[in-house]
Amino acid sequence: MEAAGYYQQFERNLEIILSGLEAGLNIQPTALGVSLPLEVYVLSEVLNQAGGQFRLTTDDVLGRLREFYAQFRQNEAGTEALMQQILSDKKSVMRTPEGRVLTKEMLIRRLEYFNEAARQVNVMRNQHALGSPPQSRSGVGAALQK
Repeated sequence: MEAAGYYQQFERNLEIILSGLEAGLNIQPTALGVSLPLEVYVLSEVLNQAGGQFRLTTDDVLGRLREFYAQFRQNEAGTEALMQQILSDKKSVMRTPEGRVLTKEMLIRRLEYFNEAARQVNVMRNQHALGSPPQSRSGVGAALQK
């Protein structure tokens, strides 16, 4: 899927992730437990670089996602315009601890991340609904533990 597809699915992906977490899905044993709050933070910084006003004050996964989503919905048209502006700008750069990177590339990577995270949450919800055991207790990797 290209950037335009990720962009079009962004709000839906946020809703899928948020609804999964609000339904009690436990993502802590997965990589999402660590990466999701970081990706929400990076996305808000990318949008702020283009003129957004995102302020995140909570650290927990669900709280940070709720906070971002509420701010996104509050100014949905403005945020979507910011994303369009970033995606159409081929020269804009932002400073990161690693140096300078293209803002467009940062946004595309975040949109890809949220698409993949929503897919993972859907898979986890389906597994939970089918009564599958959590992967940590399913025997996967049991041979490695001695």
